[in-house]
Amino acid sequence: MNKEDLLRDFRLFLRLEKKLSENSIAGYENDVKKFLNFYDEFSKQIPFELFTEELVKNYLYKISPYIQASTQARMLSGLRIFFNYLELENLIDKNPMELIESPKLSRKLPDVLSVEEIDRLISHIDLSKPEGERNRAILETLYACGLRVSELVNLKISDLFFDEGFIKVTGKGNKQRYVPISEYTQKYIRIYMEHIRSKINIQKEYENILFLNRRGKKLTRNMIFIIIKDLIKKSGIKKNISPHSFRHSFASHLLENGADLRSIQLLLGHESITTTEIYLHIDRHQLHETLQKFHPRAKK
Repeated sequence: MNKEDLLRDFRLFLRLEKKLSENSIAGYENDVKKFLNFYDEFSKQIPFELFTEELVKNYLYKISPYIQASTQARMLSGLRIFFNYLELENLIDKNPMELIESPKLSRKLPDVLSVEEIDRLISHIDLSKPEGERNRAILETLYACGLRVSELVNLKISDLFFDEGFIKVTGKGNKQRYVPISEYTQKYIRIYMEHIRSKINIQKEYENILFLNRRGKKLTRNMIFIIIKDLIKKSGIKKNISPHSFRHSFASHLLENGADLRSIQLLLGHESITTTEIYLHIDRHQLHETLQKFHPRAKK
């Protein structure tokens, strides 16, 4: 089997069997492609018998000085799935990843925006330009619904159930969830739809996509990053902010105002509660107040 056929079949496996999103598939495919390209002898026909633990360790040893631990962990996850696939297809007898451990990663608390900082960012949007109303609706939706950037750019008009107060969100692995949306946020989406989107010459395949660029096509993930980075610069906020920071802020503000972790998990679309925990920023003052309020010994 040559490399192109193998990558094509692996891609189908990720899509049909693993039900991964297109972004995840592209990431895993890219990591596997780098691994295969590392060895010249794999350029044509792939000798599967060479896929040993020693070969994988040699590859990791050579690339590890040039990549961060988080990147290495993600890459190992992709290779682990790849070799599981080869084992399922009986292309290899033994999985070389069985005894290879991923690097230990520290759980760094993300930068979280305060409500005042979110308001300040939005106040720097230039509403005199057509894209201003769109950008305000985008930021309000990111913060109000805790969406991933990929969920936002793929949001459809048919996913809006404003009468019921919900939007339908398609997350990782095409898993769908319904997220409440306030009338406040609905108002800005309606303004954008009625006064801006309705005047765009929409390309044929994007009629149902909510947020569009000036050419009538779906916004890219990168465009959302650019919009937010520009507003961060204008507002003078000195934090490392990305579209995902609105998701962090959404979860943190819910927790600070009394929401339970299980509800936040469902709203974010996390399979595991432990994933939800690392999104949440709880300062020491809040922890101290919680202990004083609820622990029997602290009350005495």
